[in-house]
Amino acid sequence: MITGHTKLYGIVANPIHHIKTPQEVNRLFAEIDHDGVLVPFHVLPENLAGFVDSLRGMENLGGMIVTVPHKVEILALCDRIEGDAAEIGAVNAIRRESDGSLVGAMLDGKGFVGGLKAAGIDVAGMDICQLGAGGAGAAIAFALAEAGAGRLNIVNRSQDKARLLAERVAAKYPCTEVTTGPADSASRDIVVNTTSLGMKDGDPLPTEDTAFRPGQVVAEVIMQPEETPILALAKEKGARTHPGRPMLREQVRLMARHLGVPGA
Repeated sequence: MITGHTKLYGIVANPIHHIKTPQEVNRLFAEIDHDGVLVPFHVLPENLAGFVDSLRGMENLGGMIVTVPHKVEILALCDRIEGDAAEIGAVNAIRRESDGSLVGAMLDGKGFVGGLKAAGIDVAGMDICQLGAGGAGAAIAFALAEAGAGRLNIVNRSQDKARLLAERVAAKYPCTEVTTGPADSASRDIVVNTTSLGMKDGDPLPTEDTAFRPGQVVAEVIMQPEETPILALAKEKGARTHPGRPMLREQVRLMARHLGVPGA
């Protein structure tokens, strides 16, 4: 039951209808007997700065989870950053301190790699093609390299953006070969879609190279629909598919810990 003692948390996105985070986080709160509730906030990009500023004055707010399309822009709106969020260039969780300051972190990548591990998929030494170089993509690229990926090929509509991300990842993790060549899907151990393509009806596939095959993994970060068009196509061709929901499940406790939830 929500009372005047209940700690408030939120998730901010645009659009908002597809998100699964409130269900997962509120389930965790119930499991650990935490008097808190997480609710969705639909905020347009042009209103993001004002929304974030308003959070500083909410005394019973624990923090916010951040998702598409706000992860990159919200980085500059935080007062402090923890972990490698500044290097990645995006934030997906903000803790509100008692003085009203906002502390950001990026947990997408660690959650994605954790979801793969929970499914028995170890990326160490693997040849991986990543589709997308946005906020989630940057976090995942760093996390894949940190986890020991042998080769990471980043494909993005903007080749300059892909190249800049590849350079940043390679500088920090020189043991991983980081490239920006063609997708060459058939040769990869894992193909991962980190873009939002597939979330809406009528979206094009995130790659035209769909030469998927048995023995490889095609993974997704999108939560809804659970089976995106690229996963459906990969399944038809005999590849193993990995949906976006495990990433969220692994992230939930990471997010709760960053937000300062007791017992998370």
